[in-house]
Amino acid sequence: MDALTEILRSLHLTGAVFLEAEFTAPWCVTAQVGPEDCGPYMPMPASVIAYHYVLEGTVHLELPGEPSVALGPGQLMVFPRNDCHVLASHPGLEPVSADDLIEPAGADGRARIRYGGGGALTRLFCGFLGGEAGSNPLLGNLPPVITLDLAGGRKRTWIEGSIQYAVEELARAGPAAGHSLTRLAELLFGESVREFVSGLPDGDTGWLPGLRDRHVGRALALLHGRPDHDWTLDELAHDVGLSRSALAERFVRHMGQSPMRYLSRHRLADAASRLTRGGQSIAQIAGAAGYESEAAFSRAFKRLHGCSPAAFREARRSG
Repeated sequence: MDALTEILRSLHLTGAVFLEAEFTAPWCVTAQVGPEDCGPYMPMPASVIAYHYVLEGTVHLELPGEPSVALGPGQLMVFPRNDCHVLASHPGLEPVSADDLIEPAGADGRARIRYGGGGALTRLFCGFLGGEAGSNPLLGNLPPVITLDLAGGRKRTWIEGSIQYAVEELARAGPAAGHSLTRLAELLFGESVREFVSGLPDGDTGWLPGLRDRHVGRALALLHGRPDHDWTLDELAHDVGLSRSALAERFVRHMGQSPMRYLSRHRLADAASRLTRGGQSIAQIAGAAGYESEAAFSRAFKRLHGCSPAAFREARRSG
């Protein structure tokens, strides 16, 4: 069982939006998709993962407080928490909002951006992946942007062909293409995260390096894969292949908390996702989170999220 795969599933990814962008130098835009922008294509997501893939030309990426980074053809930028960022033909230009540049879909059904001063051409595919889980340790521990170089040979050909197919599917089938677009976007996101985690220095501790630890990663996969199970430390240690004390020591070293404490907090985060999605009563969600009474669940939920489950659900509905 792969820990990252199980944790990606816990994000409950719901859909993806693709558009094509053509810029001619000089140009500079700010980019940040809002959940409401995804409305025509998917239920309003609790979280958004944004990414851009460079087809042609050069893009200068700027994030607040960070130096500009130049990216070329075959390079992928992934923004796990959808942080606002600037894309430009070169640094130091005054940006305009990319939202104001999106053209309504034409006869071919594709959304586009075409903007710039008429100079050198830069072409991008842009994707936005929506998720129902508003809080997830994977998204919380990743950096604001991950860049992945896919310029080498067959991998780039496959990625570009797959994205082109996704754009065509969106144009042809509209929202009906959601499932295949979600799978493609999830694959690209997963590939970038795997590459980032594999490049972390040996000996690092923390949530992301914990994924790479054979025993901690296995424990995370089990806990995220079966959060409703009545886990005990004995059973978890047996399934991981360590003693209770060895697993506890190893898990605390990476995660900063015991396996059972981690499970409790994960269940409450999962409960928030279930409340957002609807379809279950608060009593059912409390039982799935391991609480024998709705009152005990409500107290624990309020300590973590700052409001009662009922108030949390109502806020998500009205939001």
